[in-house]
Amino acid sequence: MDNQLLALLQLGDSNFPSGAFSHSFGLETYIQEESVYDKETFFEWIRLYLEKQMAATDGLACRLTFEALLKNEIDEIWVLDQKLFVQNLPKEAREANRRIGERMIRMGIDLYSIPLLETYLKKIRMKEVYGHPGVAFAMICQYLGIEKSQGILTFLYSSMMTLIQNGVRGIPLGQTAGQRILLELQPYLLKTTEDIEGMDADDFGAVAPGIEMAQMRHERLHTRLFMS
Repeated sequence: MDNQLLALLQLGDSNFPSGAFSHSFGLETYIQEESVYDKETFFEWIRLYLEKQMAATDGLACRLTFEALLKNEIDEIWVLDQKLFVQNLPKEAREANRRIGERMIRMGIDLYSIPLLETYLKKIRMKEVYGHPGVAFAMICQYLGIEKSQGILTFLYSSMMTLIQNGVRGIPLGQTAGQRILLELQPYLLKTTEDIEGMDADDFGAVAPGIEMAQMRHERLHTRLFMS
């Protein structure tokens, strides 16, 4: 139990070198358009991003990967990886997930020598799949014996924590405001994890069009702090 807790703390730490700190996933568009400009507007954005963007894409993919691994249906994971890439319409968001995913795969190999991650990386090099952080995170957690719900919750928490830090830099906000947002977001993280557990596979890919459009507009901003 202690080993699993420590592993989750390491994987979910904002200092874990996945490269996510370089991406805002459309937040910077909202900041420049002055829709997000203080703690309250940022909290509303990140809550919606969690519930309307992450839940039915990255979060559900994390759960489906866990379940495929338990059933030893590895080919389903490669199909899921491909779906994650093609359903993600904004180019920058696709590339962000691909970069973060591949980095997480490499870190999982370096830290734990997970054979399935080595296969994953080979398939990326052969251009059969693309790489995704939700899939890679679930693979690492399952290998370490971490329970599915705890893995999903930690993945969501880690993703939100990184976005909060990016919001603190981009808006900007004080560090205390960022920690308050993270605290206030905790009930929504728990609820979203429960929602993901109850989703059908057909729910995959249901996202908020406004967030997607902001992600598309990001690449045409005059100045940018983030890659997406």
